[in-house]
Amino acid sequence: MDDDQRRMDRLSRAENQRRTRARVLDAARAEFTECGYRDAKIDAIADRAGLTRGGVYSNFPGKRALYFAVLAEDAGRPPLPPSTPPGRTAREALGVFARGWLARLPLMADEPHSPARLGADLLPEVLADERTRVLYVQLMRLSAVLLGRSLELLHPPAGRRVGVAGSVLTQLHGASQLAAVGWGFVEEFTVVAACERLAGLDPERPWLPPHLAHTPRARPTDEPWAPPTVHDAIRDEPWSPGDGIVTVVGLHRLAMIEEAVRSAPAGTPVTAVLVTGAPDELSNLARLVLADLLACLRPAFPPAAWPDVRLVHDPAGELAAAAGVAAVSDATEAAIRLRAGRIVARAEGFGAGHAAASA
Repeated sequence: MDDDQRRMDRLSRAENQRRTRARVLDAARAEFTECGYRDAKIDAIADRAGLTRGGVYSNFPGKRALYFAVLAEDAGRPPLPPSTPPGRTAREALGVFARGWLARLPLMADEPHSPARLGADLLPEVLADERTRVLYVQLMRLSAVLLGRSLELLHPPAGRRVGVAGSVLTQLHGASQLAAVGWGFVEEFTVVAACERLAGLDPERPWLPPHLAHTPRARPTDEPWAPPTVHDAIRDEPWSPGDGIVTVVGLHRLAMIEEAVRSAPAGTPVTAVLVTGAPDELSNLARLVLADLLACLRPAFPPAAWPDVRLVHDPAGELAAAAGVAAVSDATEAAIRLRAGRIVARAEGFGAGHAAASA
């Protein structure tokens, strides 16, 4: 067999696997919508997909992983064009953000088992497991950092606004949970008005870098840099990291991304690479939560105020490997500094992003 034939065989296998996964996801979506997550059965999903039970498990490790994957795929679909322009002030931007968030919630008239209520079991399922619970807290912290940075960039210097962003997200997540059991407890315009008023909170204390005794030192090096082209989740476009900082962060360390962003000199690009030891399950949960956030953030802020970081989901560890991080886990923290297309410094361990950015 020649090389061209082997290449064609590999492409055929990859395409067949992609189609099979798509069939399983479609079948799972139908099963979850019709029966609800709790009552959905893997055997029924297999029947809908025309596969055996083993055929489903060969693509997904379990029902929860399938549920996260279905929700993540739906969250990643292109949104409808925004009906209002981005906000020119923090108050306006938070109003647009909140209205976009609430517009996705189920209505009182929606049937109990309908596509609009497909995500109703997400939070109970997340809270049922320690690993997903820790990840969800980190995702909330990262969400607050991203929204907070947009508030800061809208009218710099605005002071640190991550606490304001966290308060807004607390309001909106509370509304989401009430909507999951029955909409109508709080009227939509009241929630939007509350989020708008949070823009008037006093700025928080300035961010301070971690104490040097508790962070690693970046090591000088001189290595080649040949990154793959990846996808920036914030701007929804291809991205190939060049000069600047690349920080590789496990999903249980997401809050540390703020250190790299704030430590980097002005104008220095920062790329945050999200990795995990359980890509078939946790990576989809991260994609889902961040896609939901960004679907509301992008229409609410002008592009110049989008978070000043490139965010890359790297479930296969390809960009991490290019950065010299061969083995990844949910606790991974590593970072490199790039200059003139080469790696000139690297750091590993707690605070690695700060160490590389401030080297």
